[in-house]
Amino acid sequence: MPKVGDLSGYYYEDYEEGAVFKHWPGRTVTQFDNVWFTLMTLNTHPLHFDTEYASKTEFGKCLVNSTFTFSLLAGMSVTDISQNAIANLGWEEVKIPGPTFEGDTLYAETTVLSRRESKSRSDCGIVRVESVAKNQRGEIVLTFIRSILIKKKPV
Repeated sequence: MPKVGDLSGYYYEDYEEGAVFKHWPGRTVTQFDNVWFTLMTLNTHPLHFDTEYASKTEFGKCLVNSTFTFSLLAGMSVTDISQNAIANLGWEEVKIPGPTFEGDTLYAETTVLSRRESKSRSDCGIVRVESVAKNQRGEIVLTFIRSILIKKKPV
């Protein structure tokens, strides 16, 4: 099995059901991240970039765009989970149990739920995982389940 942080990536055979990968490092979300991502994706909701508007909401401040949080969690998991992926096959059960705010530092971990041989590609397998993002207080802010087509070790 590769060492943690090995950029050559894990192969299908390296994943065991129940294995937990703690992704490193964490990532602090900045105001720039939030405003840039929100406007780049044409999200016009002022809750993400209008401080005055956001101050009058139940949150009392700008809320980080949830699709940024989703993208960050996916990205944080790449080295350990999908460095050798051929393709993401699907995302399920995306849940946002808590908000992310500018200045929050997110930490991530992924648990292997299952794996199976690919029926259509003998050189690959399908790994199904659940990834979780927590803020600096240990509060879960986003989870998702993902299925990935991953290369087998070279023969």
